[in-house]
Amino acid sequence: MTRPRILIVEDEAIIATDLQRRLNRLGCEVVGIVASGEDAVRLATQTNPDLVLMDINLQGEMDGTQAARQLQVGLQLPVVYLTASSDTSVVSRAKLTDAFGYLLKPLDERLLRITIDMALYKHQAEQERRKLTAELQEALAKVKVLSGLLPICASCKNIRDEEGYWHRVEEYVRDHSDAYFSHSVCPACACRLYPEYFDESQLNQTPQS
Repeated sequence: MTRPRILIVEDEAIIATDLQRRLNRLGCEVVGIVASGEDAVRLATQTNPDLVLMDINLQGEMDGTQAARQLQVGLQLPVVYLTASSDTSVVSRAKLTDAFGYLLKPLDERLLRITIDMALYKHQAEQERRKLTAELQEALAKVKVLSGLLPICASCKNIRDEEGYWHRVEEYVRDHSDAYFSHSVCPACACRLYPEYFDESQLNQTPQS
């Protein structure tokens, strides 16, 4: 099983070092330790970790919730918050960023393991859901195109698309579905095009299997 790659964002060096040791014992790989939100965004962009452990109160102009929002929107990374405060206002601020977990310091190693496992599982499930949703939307878009009203020329039978361009029937169906054409000549056309080889008596023959 692949070791989870984790980025630590913590501005207290002693806590960060202790957290790194704990993660190593749990079988995780620490891709880096930073002390500010700005450095967290920069290093996460470079290393693309599986999970970010983020202290809410950080050095610099960007706090943990602001950094987490950038990581979630820009890189779709799961974030678990670390904080020494159990203040409800802090928890409420963290909830607004849709965090994948919330841990109080000092950390309990058993709870740390459970929170990481649940965050990674939830993130994987969410990614799979997004992929399936995108595939379903693409499939529905194709069905909508082929089931709607199709403008077709009464003479040449070309089809006009939604942008006003005209296409041969087989080209349009090929581009908007998984169907492909296998060309042949029907009996009526064969009699009209090649009368020296076919006659009208063949029109009512039993179809070949």
